[in-house]
Amino acid sequence: MTAALVVGAIGFLTLGSRLPSDTSPEAGFARDMQAHHAQAVEMAFLLRDRTDDATLRTIAFDIITTQQQQMGQMYGWLRMWGLPQSTSRPAMAWMADGSGHSAMDMDDTAPTGAMTPAEMPGMATREQIDRLRQADGPEAEVLFLQLMIKHHRGGIDMAQAARDLASDDNVILLADRIASSQAAEIQQMEQLLQDREQRTG
Repeated sequence: MTAALVVGAIGFLTLGSRLPSDTSPEAGFARDMQAHHAQAVEMAFLLRDRTDDATLRTIAFDIITTQQQQMGQMYGWLRMWGLPQSTSRPAMAWMADGSGHSAMDMDDTAPTGAMTPAEMPGMATREQIDRLRQADGPEAEVLFLQLMIKHHRGGIDMAQAARDLASDDNVILLADRIASSQAAEIQQMEQLLQDREQRTG
């Protein structure tokens, strides 16, 4: 029994030494993608209450359920790693490594080149969210599709960066799932947007 305890302790210490640090790509991705997902969920709820289109309501439901579950998963990772849910570091700092992803688009005119959460890849502005909140019917559908396609493209960019930079297998797996599922949703939403634009064109 003593030997088993020693082996278990060694395994725990070995695992602990591999836990992501506060400044790691894993931690940055978990924090920033939670914020990114939160806005997608907000927009999906807004659309759900403003359209009778069955396909779009299904897309909204899928975004709400899937991304809330993923937010819970990333929240859990940070707790498991013993890291805070928020940080004083700039949003997207974990991508600023010369990897060719969206961190290269950060505002170089700012004192630190920092991104604010509103400037994460694909994020809608508060003004755009307000426009969606005030819209209804076909107008809300078109605006949602335009905003969510851009939002998903930003999410894919973040997920691909995490997949390239992270070492944690669970983070890599989730990032790959996010990238592939959102790419599929973009294809569907682009067709829906094209259909609506043709009707009004």
